[in-house]
Amino acid sequence: MHGFLRTVLCSALLLVSGCYSVGSYRLDQDQNDYSHALMDSSKRQTLLNVVRLRYADTPGFLDTTQLISGYQLQHNISVGVGTDTGVVRPYGGIGTQLQESPTFTFQPVTGDAYAQTFLRPLPPGSLLPLAMGGLPIDVLFRLAVQSVNLISNAGAIGGNVGRGSPEFFELIHDLRLLQVAGLLGIQLEHSPEVPGKTPSFDRVFLSISSTSDPLLAEVVYETRRFFNMPQNDERVEVVYGAGKPARGQIRLLTRTMLGVMGQIAYQIEVPPQDIISGRTLARVMLVGRETKPIVTVHVDDKAPKQSPFVSVRYDRRYYWIAKDDFDSKLAFTMLQILLELSKTTKNPGAVVTIPISK
Repeated sequence: MHGFLRTVLCSALLLVSGCYSVGSYRLDQDQNDYSHALMDSSKRQTLLNVVRLRYADTPGFLDTTQLISGYQLQHNISVGVGTDTGVVRPYGGIGTQLQESPTFTFQPVTGDAYAQTFLRPLPPGSLLPLAMGGLPIDVLFRLAVQSVNLISNAGAIGGNVGRGSPEFFELIHDLRLLQVAGLLGIQLEHSPEVPGKTPSFDRVFLSISSTSDPLLAEVVYETRRFFNMPQNDERVEVVYGAGKPARGQIRLLTRTMLGVMGQIAYQIEVPPQDIISGRTLARVMLVGRETKPIVTVHVDDKAPKQSPFVSVRYDRRYYWIAKDDFDSKLAFTMLQILLELSKTTKNPGAVVTIPISK
């Protein structure tokens, strides 16, 4: 009898002392789980808005501003004795229960935040350094640049209009070759100092270095010639805008985030009946070197058989990006990066709070 009580009490002490490790254990696990869930949710929201734009439907954006995952740890201990046919027998039990009560706070992006984030063109000074961070410059230009000097990228409208200039795709192909060879550079310079103000990086320069490689030397020559650069000059300034540039400048007309998403949207191949019925327009048909959509989005009435990279359901159809399509995944990931870059609010992002009640 005494031995049984001693066992129960020791177990109870171990149970109570063990509760103090719940916090550290849940922190590590929840950090990974919620990070994964937030990223997946963001991908689905982005793809859904791309599909909605394909059908001229209004896109909507919700930011996760706070996540609180509360845990309550409860212990139950019971000890007693009972008789069975005259024999006194001890009995008891120990139980524990962990309850989770997550709370999510969302905030719709509206008003000035919507205008600044999705309707403001991406500044060249924020866009071009991404290429120096390792992102492919050809994919970056296909996504976020509408025109370079007098040549245009494909427009976000259907049919044969807005197919873009073949020269645009030749240019970004050459820029990618120079980037891979380490011959392409981006420099940011401060504006002239103004008393009482911190100088900002508002001048952007693109540099094309010389090389002794005969094949790359031809690419360097053609790219400099396109930018109207003297062959002995390695640097040219990049300014925002469309049209014919001044000497020593490149005019770069960047897109808004809605323009970036619309470009992807109108390259989605949809069922012919949707075009015939007037629900949407024919997709953008690219010309020149690049005829493949920058992001291939599959459409079917049935869910994908294999686990996709990201998938959404819209108007009784499934839309997804295949997990084995690396080029589409890379471009879609760059779209997500551009979305984060375009945000101008001071909101630090989702705040995750995990209180533990014992």
